Amino acid sequence: MTSEPESAAPRNGAETPCYGALDLGTNNCRLLIATPAGRGFRVVEAYSRIVRLGEGLGQSGRLSDAAMERALAALRVSAEKVRRRRVVKLKAIATQACRSAVNGPEFVARVAAETGLQLQIISPREEAQLSVAGCLNLLDRRADAALVVDVGGGSTELSWVDLQVGGLETEISKFAAGRLPIKAWLSIPIGVVTLAERFPEGATVTQGWFREMVETVKAELAAFRSADSMREVFDADRAHLVGTSGAITSLAGMHLGLRRYDRSQVDGIWMTRDQCDAAANLLLGLNARERAEQPCIGPDRADLVLAGAAILQAVQELWPCTRVRVADRGLREGILMSLMSDAGTGRKRRRRRRGRRSAGASPVNAPE
Repeated sequence: MTSEPESAAPRNGAETPCYGALDLGTNNCRLLIATPAGRGFRVVEAYSRIVRLGEGLGQSGRLSDAAMERALAALRVSAEKVRRRRVVKLKAIATQACRSAVNGPEFVARVAAETGLQLQIISPREEAQLSVAGCLNLLDRRADAALVVDVGGGSTELSWVDLQVGGLETEISKFAAGRLPIKAWLSIPIGVVTLAERFPEGATVTQGWFREMVETVKAELAAFRSADSMREVFDADRAHLVGTSGAITSLAGMHLGLRRYDRSQVDGIWMTRDQCDAAANLLLGLNARERAEQPCIGPDRADLVLAGAAILQAVQELWPCTRVRVADRGLREGILMSLMSDAGTGRKRRRRRRGRRSAGASPVNAPE
């Protein structure tokens, strides 16, 4: 899979159809447009804006007017990019903020009316499945299992994946989301936005405050027992973690000492658990202003990155892995794989029907 800068010329010829994946989360609005290429796809345009759609949602139960306006501004930009690239198939999803908000469906209808985008509020199960699909290329097949952790703004999805069975095809033509070997999955209603709002940062950051966040997340995770059959594999260190979120990629950028965030250096790197802890401890030594000045964090994530570190810490304490793979990918890539796989399947069916008809079958009576 390769990528091009946002300024790349549109690729809208019939030979290279564009597909689009839009993810409206609790914190971010992200769009990815790509064309099929070889065994995977080629990114021709990417767009991301922090919109904080779920800001204040935990207290009010509603999407605020200001949050909806921020999201709509980003969605209008996304819709224009989709039109300019002449996207032949688009899947636009909304996650936890729209799932839990009383006025979530009303907002989705407003988005359709004002931008033409048809947002689909997906279930936590589909969200977990798409996250795994988007990270397939990063799974180490030499291990026995992997735990894919997608830390969002309003929820965190965890998927325990069996790496010793089939269903892990990364080639578009062979990919089938329904065959992913996810042995157990869990979605908890805690993400970086909801956790940060629940534990507002004081004048100074303390270990005790951080531990409160960690223990809160652990309490949610510990009650889940459906993945217990995989406990032995993790205890024997035959599993690894895959972490996908802005908070985790920020930790990786700090670990690498990058002067500016560079996806090519972050996506796919391995970190040890000790290195994750060291990066979190480095963050704990910074105040909000100092975090905002970090090139891999910035002002938009300065108040959220410690919540993300706390979620990762909680997962690592309950499901210890010495190796963590960092993913600057996830839902959008999973959506694109599903769209292109479905399109390929449809083309094969049409070719088979044409073949049957050319062999003498009547178009009216040809079997479907």
